[in-house]
Amino acid sequence: MTARPSPTARQRRLMAELTRLRSSSGLSRAEVADHVGITDSTLWRYETGMTRPKPGDVAILLDVYGVHGAEREELIEMAKHARKRGWWHRHRQALKPGFDSYIGLEAAASVVRTFQTIVVPGILQTESYARAVTEQTAITSTPDLVDEKILVRMSRQELLTRPDAPLQVVAVLDEAVLRRQVGGPETMRAQLRHLVELTERAHVTIRVLPFSHGAHAGMDGPFYLLEFPEQADPDVVYLEQAGSGLVPENPEEVRRYTLMFGSLLGKALKPDESVLFVRGLLDEDQ
Repeated sequence: MTARPSPTARQRRLMAELTRLRSSSGLSRAEVADHVGITDSTLWRYETGMTRPKPGDVAILLDVYGVHGAEREELIEMAKHARKRGWWHRHRQALKPGFDSYIGLEAAASVVRTFQTIVVPGILQTESYARAVTEQTAITSTPDLVDEKILVRMSRQELLTRPDAPLQVVAVLDEAVLRRQVGGPETMRAQLRHLVELTERAHVTIRVLPFSHGAHAGMDGPFYLLEFPEQADPDVVYLEQAGSGLVPENPEEVRRYTLMFGSLLGKALKPDESVLFVRGLLDEDQ
């Protein structure tokens, strides 16, 4: 599967490579910093992604680590791309802290798996549903910022129709997501119809977790798991809160949420049963 350039994903790969190379060199962060004439806190910021190093800074570090040839060229090129800005950067003032990082990772992902307890995931929302959600949750936002948030949400949905390989989405939706009347009956009917239509695409799978199936592994809240086309890019978990978003880097956290998602799939209705469930809700409302 073809990799998709994203400055956020390139930065994440670069920081992982710089950390790996330093570890392989046997040098401490302080020793490397002393070699190149920077502070160890600056090097820490490079390795944790807090600062995007310039290509020249990366070249100096690679000299210390003894990296030459194609690998060196690739990493310097990666540093150049990591310093670019994605289309979402110009909307960052309208986004909650951390969500711009998620958008950048989503843009490079091949698969997004998500469990939702309250709302339809943004990438599957209709515009009217998105507006109803945004107007209620963006309490302190001006009308212009609300419009900008909706624009970003609709723009993200282009990933579902990109020609080279559309984003694969597997969404497990608690029954509450489908029964809550967001935006009123007509908006909700349109959203349910949209979900049914999306399942006609081979790369979109919706699984419903009914109330009748009882307690489940996801009762602590919603989450996203992102998978990337290149093996060098490990999976990511994204956790969204009212005021911010978090991308835990601990592999154990990713493993835990991966196991949780597997458990949720085991509890949820099968894909064809889920479509029938959603159609049944539409029939109830007629």
